[in-house]
Amino acid sequence: MSTMRGRDPGEPHRSATPLELFFDLCFVIAVAQASASLRTALTHGEYATGALRFALVFFTIWWAWMNFTWFASAYDPDDVPYRLTVLAQITGSLVLAAGVGRAFQDGDLRIVTLGYVVLRTTLAALWLRAAVSDPVRRRTGLRFAVGVTVCQLGWVGLLGVPPSLRLPGIGVLIAAELCVPVWAQSAGMTPWHPHHIAERYELFTLIVLGESVAAATVAVRSAFGRHHGSGALAAVAAGGLLIAYALWWLYFARPARTLLATTHQADRRRFPWAYGHYLVFAAATAEGAGLAAYADHVTRHTGASAPAAGAAVTVPAAVFLVTVWAVHLRPHHKRAAEWLPYPVTAAALLPAAWSPAPALVAGALLATLVAVTSTPAGPR
Repeated sequence: MSTMRGRDPGEPHRSATPLELFFDLCFVIAVAQASASLRTALTHGEYATGALRFALVFFTIWWAWMNFTWFASAYDPDDVPYRLTVLAQITGSLVLAAGVGRAFQDGDLRIVTLGYVVLRTTLAALWLRAAVSDPVRRRTGLRFAVGVTVCQLGWVGLLGVPPSLRLPGIGVLIAAELCVPVWAQSAGMTPWHPHHIAERYELFTLIVLGESVAAATVAVRSAFGRHHGSGALAAVAAGGLLIAYALWWLYFARPARTLLATTHQADRRRFPWAYGHYLVFAAATAEGAGLAAYADHVTRHTGASAPAAGAAVTVPAAVFLVTVWAVHLRPHHKRAAEWLPYPVTAAALLPAAWSPAPALVAGALLATLVAVTSTPAGPR
């Protein structure tokens, strides 16, 4: 077995590996399951319950993905043991995906927890291997291994907690999970690569945006099959495309690697950027579910009110916009004229839920923001 020394954070031409791309591809299944389950909840008018369960389930997906991403940026020997361990993690993600439906329907977390056990146990094993191979950062690796293991024991123990205490227990465990990287890296920063991390986040952004487009396309196509020539459906389709295109444009307006290689080397900026992407990814995924649910509302006349159905489209777009602006674009802006259009547009998106065509209005608002804020692209 080869050693797992830390990689050079200044390594030129560092990019995602085929194994990392395969890892992401398999995580798409879990993202799609979360999106489909949220759509079902929204279609049945279960807005609060659906949003809460989506937020919790998506946290497990995002957290597993993010932990592996940062680990692989620092340690990736690409030998046989490493590949087998990552493939085991992929298996855990597929098990997790299989349990998403039950978690949404009745709060049954057993299958999700089983998938999480596989994901986190293999991650702890990777950190132990890194601790053995990298004496300089041994304390960091051991802290990660201990923190991941303790949190995972907590998730397993949560299955035996009375239902009334389960939600507070989940909140405690999420807080503990978020603290592990902060605590571990206080003993020494891992040698993560700024350009590599930026690319990995950009690729996952493309994944969730693609899933959003796919979910909305399937729903609108199905709705057109039931109601030919519906003007409202055409507005949903056109608005959905505008929203997807604008969200992509806004996220990729500035390269993340510029921040990660300079100001965001410091923990106080790096962690908010990394953690803030939970809302970016979740909102992009929820946007597809919201568009699909609104198409169902138009054609099936579900029990939800029109503003509530419209909010399923406009709220995720507003959350995405505010978060991308706050963690990804705001550090680049020096003058109020540069950053002010973003919160103003986000505020305008919310009342768009009461319009006759919320998707089209939201798309037009976001397209206007793109036009107002776009400048000639500089070197990336």
